[in-house]
Amino acid sequence: MTELSAELVVDGRVPRAPVISPDGRRLCHIVSPGCVTGDRLDTELWLTDLDGDGVPWRVTSDPATVSQPCWSADSETLFFLSDRAERGTPQLHALAGGEVTVLTGWRAGVSGHLPLAGPGLIALLAEDEPTEEDERRARERDDAVVAGQSEAHDRLRLLDPRTGVITTPDVFAGRHVVELRQRPGGGPLAVLTRASADSDYGPRTGRLHLFDPVTGSAEDLGPVDADAYSLAWWTAEDGWHLGWIALTPPVLQAGTAVFDLALTSGVRSNRTEGTPVCPTALRQTGAAPLVVLADGLNTTVACLDAIGLTVLARHPGRLDDVTVSVDGMRIAALTGGRHEPANVHAGPPAGPLRKITDTRPEINGILLGTQQPLHYCAGDGLALDGLLVLPAGKTAAEGPFPLVTIVHGGPYARYADACQLFWWPSAQWLATAGHAVFLPNPRGGQGHGHEFATAVAGRVGQEEWTDILTGIDLLIADGVADPDRLGIAGWSHGGYMAAWAVSQSDRFRAALVGAGIADWGMLAADGENGLFEAALGGSVGWSGTGPHPHDAVSPVSYAARIRTPVLILHGAEDTNVPYGQAIYLHRALRHFGVEHEFVTYPREGHSFRERNHQLDVMRRTRAWFDRLLN
Repeated sequence: MTELSAELVVDGRVPRAPVISPDGRRLCHIVSPGCVTGDRLDTELWLTDLDGDGVPWRVTSDPATVSQPCWSADSETLFFLSDRAERGTPQLHALAGGEVTVLTGWRAGVSGHLPLAGPGLIALLAEDEPTEEDERRARERDDAVVAGQSEAHDRLRLLDPRTGVITTPDVFAGRHVVELRQRPGGGPLAVLTRASADSDYGPRTGRLHLFDPVTGSAEDLGPVDADAYSLAWWTAEDGWHLGWIALTPPVLQAGTAVFDLALTSGVRSNRTEGTPVCPTALRQTGAAPLVVLADGLNTTVACLDAIGLTVLARHPGRLDDVTVSVDGMRIAALTGGRHEPANVHAGPPAGPLRKITDTRPEINGILLGTQQPLHYCAGDGLALDGLLVLPAGKTAAEGPFPLVTIVHGGPYARYADACQLFWWPSAQWLATAGHAVFLPNPRGGQGHGHEFATAVAGRVGQEEWTDILTGIDLLIADGVADPDRLGIAGWSHGGYMAAWAVSQSDRFRAALVGAGIADWGMLAADGENGLFEAALGGSVGWSGTGPHPHDAVSPVSYAARIRTPVLILHGAEDTNVPYGQAIYLHRALRHFGVEHEFVTYPREGHSFRERNHQLDVMRRTRAWFDRLLN
């Protein structure tokens, strides 16, 4: 039997971005390497005839980064972005009749596109092309950036593919255009804009518009809730409606809902209010849209109709990047199993879904740890869930085992009952080394409704921490976990929880803090999602002279208590959780003489891309817990 190696994990090929044709007969998807070995990520575009043999074939061959496939309304042409002409500068391409045609040469590159029904145009999203003055300033390094004035933003443009002419309508007053969706059958576009492309300010400034591509006229429909995305049209007895997913006010940090605007009356409503699930995607059809919902450890697909949500199916594990035909009768998505990485699957929304791709055959036959769902109650009676992955080849009766708890990020994320094998700290990678792994879903995450998700606002490290401890104690009581061999790990918010755990308890013999938060005040000040982080930490530095609530939930405030050895991993170019967070934790641990390793990865952001760095994380993670827990 093949042994699982770090190389097998990082060198795998990953399917992405499935898109089904409007008529439901064909499917395209992208295949990407799991890591970067050179300067660029080379990806491939594949097609599948769903009414034929269902076997995918590759349709691009040049080294390039291919992205954003999208079908024409008549299902005859596939549009996509590719930087094969100039690496790093994507242009729009079209595939029709087996021939690929380059449609744009926009010097700033194209960041988005939508082929339109009716006028024969293609809507583009792109920044302004550099002027001669811009190029002169760049040559002379006279390139000071004035906040709010010099910031680049995507504008709506219209391409006539017959002539190659691109026009830029004078609409939306310099706002950053985020998303477009045309009304079924042709007609106006719903356009989502923000005041800025800035990740901190922009998501709080969303507005919805209508744009007529024939007349060039625009109508402002007013503001939308924070972090809006996933536009969809549908009709009801009172006429056309527009929907989107956004954060539920007034909490800025979590809790998504489907919002609905009746265009005739102007009435807005929350269509998922009070539901015990969390919408993740809204997909337009020719009739009622589909809603994809995080539902505990699994995923539900529902139809949004006049009554509310009509459940069509509950699919096991995750269902990501869902795409649907115009008639709503066929979907495609990325999904897998407990011991099988995600692949493209297709079928009716109610299932069953047929597997289309097999991009990770090298994993087949490898002995992985048995994965099982956990359901338990917090100390206050709140229902919780999570996953337990046993050491490969072992049963629970053979315990107790060394236990590593890996906390998910977000915190508005979740563990679903899907394959847990990645380059970052992952359950199966540690299970194949003999560790049991606990994957908790404490309050603050997806899958259990709005109140559950927003419970940690201003209270990070409080109830979510005791939720995690309750699960660990149950595994100890069941004889699965050895109380003298406990470890904790996580990335991003999970890294924060690992740092918080060892600042609050001496029960753990080893911790891994990956891209984690040490100080919430610093994160609100210089993280790319500042006020989102302030909502979690409870305050910002400009909230008077203090003491500030964020200090009370920051691990660095309790560094003098830490006795557990800590492995700190962080990307030097991380803008989500900036590198200074790792430096601060490292300096605090060094000051108090705590055993730790501090590893910096040059050129990496919040998620690592380079092959050697991914390999190092995997090997270092396993070695750290092997040494300290065995």
